[in-house]
Amino acid sequence: MTQIRTVPGPAAVPELVEGPLRQAQRPAGVDFGALPVVRTKHWVRWILGVVVVFVVAQLVWTLFTNAGYGWPTVAKYFFSDAILRGLGMTLLLTVVAGAIGFAVGSLLALMRLSKSPLLNAFAWSFIWFFRSVPLLVQILVWFNLGYLYPTIGLGVPFTTDYFVEAQTVTLVSAFAAAVLGLSLNQAAYSAEIIRGGILSVDAGQLEAAAALGIPQHRRITRIILPQAARSIIPNAFNEIIGLLKGTSIISVIALAELFYVSQVIYNRNQQVIPLLLVAVLWYMILTTVLSIAQFYVERYYSRGSARVLPPTPIQRAKAWVAVQWNRLDDEPTKTGAAA
Repeated sequence: MTQIRTVPGPAAVPELVEGPLRQAQRPAGVDFGALPVVRTKHWVRWILGVVVVFVVAQLVWTLFTNAGYGWPTVAKYFFSDAILRGLGMTLLLTVVAGAIGFAVGSLLALMRLSKSPLLNAFAWSFIWFFRSVPLLVQILVWFNLGYLYPTIGLGVPFTTDYFVEAQTVTLVSAFAAAVLGLSLNQAAYSAEIIRGGILSVDAGQLEAAAALGIPQHRRITRIILPQAARSIIPNAFNEIIGLLKGTSIISVIALAELFYVSQVIYNRNQQVIPLLLVAVLWYMILTTVLSIAQFYVERYYSRGSARVLPPTPIQRAKAWVAVQWNRLDDEPTKTGAAA
């Protein structure tokens, strides 16, 4: 092996030192393999680790010793019918609003990338408006739309001659107002996420595909979307998790989702903390499931950029156990050698 060493002096000149010559300079009769390995002591790391363990242990201790948590009440209501119905409404709102939001967001993203100034301006205005108005205000406006438009119908444009007409209060129920508010707000954010993912694909690939005569729809489905998905999916899952938790804001219009049901129950029995814990635990379970799904979806789409897929948590656990098991096998050998 050849190494380059710099010799100190008035003019530093690189000097080639041959591997065998360097080995000849080592003291004779010294077995370097038998020397003990001195590990670096990370004192700051150890101190911070002890502090973290102390804080976590203190928190866990209070969880089991503080009667204010009311764990028997939590266990009583965790699988109650009212809570499960509220949980179902939360999931339904998340699925419906997420599907509509990403569908409309995809259309808006394409309009933003369109060369038509009218479509581009409309999509930009939509995104600007719904990102500027707070979600709570949007939901309240949709829920009270009847004050602005008492009736909604189909008829002659720019007149009040309707062929079909219905009361706005009847047409826009609490569930419809929630879906409208959540999905349109989600569409504004999804459009920018999808547009950013599409723009992350190198334009040269599209030009090369066009030069090869590949049809446009195959360029989109086989070249753009698979690569854009790697940029879109992490942000999209963040938005879905945010949407799941954001459904709790629907409680302002008295729609029986998970958080609203918890509020109704603790207003009756005054068990505030236990019922809030019920809602918190369900939100944590749902977000954990979504996070696991995100990991596997990202892993699937990383096949195009990584030669070897990242290990799953189960594979990491197996590898860790194998390493620790091998270390246990090495210990008797070292002990026997020392004896």
